[in-house]
Amino acid sequence: MAGIKVTPVENRSDMKRFVDFPWEVYRGDLNWIPPLKREVHRLLNIRKHPFWKFSERTLFLAERGSQVIGRIAGIIDGNYNAQYHEKMGAWGFFECMDDQEAAEALFSSVEGWAVRKGMAFLRGPLSPSLNYEAGTLIRNFSYPPTLLMTYNPPYYIRLITESGFKKENDLLSFWVDRNLRIPDWVIPLVERMRKKKGLWVRPSNPKDFRSELALIWNLYNACWSQNWGHVPPSQDEANEMGRNLNRIIDPDLVFFVYYKTEPVGVGFALPDWNTVLKRLNGRIGPLDLLKIPKYKKEIHGLRGFMFGVREEYRQLGFPIAAFDYMNRLLRQQNRYQYMELGWTLEDNDAINQFFREGGLEVYRKYRIFRKDLSP
Repeated sequence: MAGIKVTPVENRSDMKRFVDFPWEVYRGDLNWIPPLKREVHRLLNIRKHPFWKFSERTLFLAERGSQVIGRIAGIIDGNYNAQYHEKMGAWGFFECMDDQEAAEALFSSVEGWAVRKGMAFLRGPLSPSLNYEAGTLIRNFSYPPTLLMTYNPPYYIRLITESGFKKENDLLSFWVDRNLRIPDWVIPLVERMRKKKGLWVRPSNPKDFRSELALIWNLYNACWSQNWGHVPPSQDEANEMGRNLNRIIDPDLVFFVYYKTEPVGVGFALPDWNTVLKRLNGRIGPLDLLKIPKYKKEIHGLRGFMFGVREEYRQLGFPIAAFDYMNRLLRQQNRYQYMELGWTLEDNDAINQFFREGGLEVYRKYRIFRKDLSP
């Protein structure tokens, strides 16, 4: 049997093979959602995507004979390392056949690159950071992912751990069904908070979405600033994400939590466009543009994309009001049947316990791995 050859991606042909490769891994897997190839190309383009203004990356392909059997990216997030005073290398965009030798060769290539760059450890998968898709799915492989949540074959866990990586942190998601009955004590408590604490919630204003988007990012950075690994998106990244979200967002599913006149929390859900992406199979042609309105009618779920309250207001019960509002949104929107809330950090006991007390159960679990590097 031919040995493994790992080579860097150096030209357009290599990049095409890198982007196309997942279609081989997931051939016949009905749960996999194909990404739009043009979006993957843009995300990896160091001249076009704003993440690479402060970061660097290398891409590798693994081949056995003439067949590509794996891919991986090595990443150095300059903003993360500057904020935390660490020397973190990252790996992401990992896809591989069930071939341990290939996986180890790919990880070894990234490790060697990271050591040459002076990095002290590797963390992943981050594609390319926690602000994008992150984590390896380790629990519940029976259903398709919701929008922007990761998915992978179960054997990836073995490929990663047998390559020397250990658990660093787990990410959790929770499932909300429109028939969920929240505890009886929630509604009276929210009403008392509105009357006594100056709490109120307002929906977004779709006519001024640019200003609303700026408020979303300000609250996002304030609410998540103490979370493990959080790095605020750069202004250019926020603009890029905003443009992408603006194509799919439903303004009726965006809301802000206020204390008197001060915005202190934000929540919004995204229609689960993965049902549309499944139909498109990686590309949007002229006929697809005509069919997308029809495909959109098949969207019956939501991804709870952002849900947070500034830390100094959490003990006042404001997250309860935000969750109550989000749950009522789901029930009022007749077309939506479910929502995946994710993700939260495994050790975020306050929010995870709150979700459990609200009647939710952990739906899926995703793992971030780490490996220390020897110079």
